Amino acid sequence: MPATAPTLLLLSLEAAIIAVTDEAPRVLTVRESGGEDALPSGPLDVARHQTIERGVRDWVEQQTGFPLGYVEQLYTFGDRERDPRECELGARVVSTAYLALVREQPLPSELPAQWSDWYAYLPWEDWRAGRPALIDRDLKPHLYAWGGREKRRRERADLVFGFDAAPWDPERTLERYELLWEAGAVGEALRDRGEGQPAPGSGRVMAMDHRRILATALGRLRGKLKYRPVVFELLPPEFTLGHLQRTVEALAGARVHKQNFRRLIEAGGLVEGTGRLDHATGGRPAELFRFRHEVFRERPAPGVYFPGAWWGR
Repeated sequence: MPATAPTLLLLSLEAAIIAVTDEAPRVLTVRESGGEDALPSGPLDVARHQTIERGVRDWVEQQTGFPLGYVEQLYTFGDRERDPRECELGARVVSTAYLALVREQPLPSELPAQWSDWYAYLPWEDWRAGRPALIDRDLKPHLYAWGGREKRRRERADLVFGFDAAPWDPERTLERYELLWEAGAVGEALRDRGEGQPAPGSGRVMAMDHRRILATALGRLRGKLKYRPVVFELLPPEFTLGHLQRTVEALAGARVHKQNFRRLIEAGGLVEGTGRLDHATGGRPAELFRFRHEVFRERPAPGVYFPGAWWGR
């Protein structure tokens, strides 16, 4: 093998920190100097950070003032030129992203951090009021113009966005964003490649490829709803079944059938009543429930999904 100059590698750490507040799925973001929203992030300091996870926690707390609890590794992103620091430092930037589910807390006013509605970045993913009009009104013409006479492009658009009677798959979130980027329909394509014209309804631009990371996180969460009780990490210790349902709907981006959903929750042994009532519901007091941790011993996949539950499926 011929000798080559060593390639410098910079490991960057990103965090997709998700909460659901008042039925709104929210992501913790920081404002970049250029005005774009970004996920909390920073480079791994090999001298200071004993572990990669420790590095993620340090950067998040430094940039947002938010102390993280449990986190899990989401994905590694290593496309060339995904980060402007490659040109500045002459190094290849590889990012390891982490996912955290939390309950929203106030943030220090002196830091440029805020909770943002994640559907502002991925508006085509929110089906709680039915199929978003912007999919067919704004995105479809752009994608079909990009596809032209190329059958493979047209078929790809049909499959991931549910055009031409194709079914909508809620978990193909990353494929949808990447298709829009490739077709030049999102602002990041114009910024990254100097080409394309963002389509109306294509959502708010994020720094670097952070919208891609957010789309990956959303797909991961929707998939995990089937087999892990992740939704309870976003809830207080005691909650009403209505609160639980609205939180699931926020993650799924779709409404669920109320009676079927409650039968699923109760039959699956996911919750147990506390005997106390919530009088702040604005109507008839509702019983408060809590998550049953014993379900992990009783079922191998204690999720909150079953076929036919989602209207949008």
